[in-house]
Amino acid sequence: MYPFDFHIGAAKLSGHLVFEMLSYTLGYRLYVWQRARSRDLISDDGRMWIFLGAALGAFLGSHILGVLEHPDYLKHFNIQVWMGQKTIIGGLLGGLIGVELTKKQIGIRTSSGDLMTYPLIFALALGRIGCHLAGLTDGTHGKPSSLPWAIDFGDGIPRHPVNLYEVAFLLLLAGVLFWREKQQALPNGMRFKIFMIAYLSWRFLLEFIKPVWLAPGLGLSSIQLAIIAGWGYYFWDWRQHK
Repeated sequence: MYPFDFHIGAAKLSGHLVFEMLSYTLGYRLYVWQRARSRDLISDDGRMWIFLGAALGAFLGSHILGVLEHPDYLKHFNIQVWMGQKTIIGGLLGGLIGVELTKKQIGIRTSSGDLMTYPLIFALALGRIGCHLAGLTDGTHGKPSSLPWAIDFGDGIPRHPVNLYEVAFLLLLAGVLFWREKQQALPNGMRFKIFMIAYLSWRFLLEFIKPVWLAPGLGLSSIQLAIIAGWGYYFWDWRQHK
């Protein structure tokens, strides 16, 4: 059953690829739909530059942290191997850096992340379904487990379905955010901050049940170290606006 593919006549489509494309396409459509129904304080040109900054930052961050998850790759430069390594945490943190640098350059001071929060949650959930369908080939599976819901991805070893855990968390987070905002509107920028801090914290915990490289002497993965840096940024941001 894993990796799962869609069969359309004689054609075969990777389930991972299908859901990855759906995440990009439907996530963007949700953003467009939301922006059309809200009062955006940022102009179209400003949004375009912010998107470019986010895209470049996410691209670099995703691949750099992806390579750092496998330190052996640093011994030899291989562009094909390096480009094949990517991680969501690196994309989110790199995108955040890209956005903040872009906004500083073009003089935008207002928060820009709120409109992206629900599209990001939706896109991440779809993407993680694709990662789950990829089984062991994607490298995002969990450690062996004896829990009744552990899944055998084809090698005879039941494992934590960490991607499904993440989908459940993202849906819960979206529900909590939506409920909270129905009670009372959040300050500008707070929706995105809550999402980032909650997601980073969840991924920090999830790393403990994934077979990952751990930094000697620290017992933490590259992703967990990057998450600590992300926490540091938000602590600094809180101190700035206290």
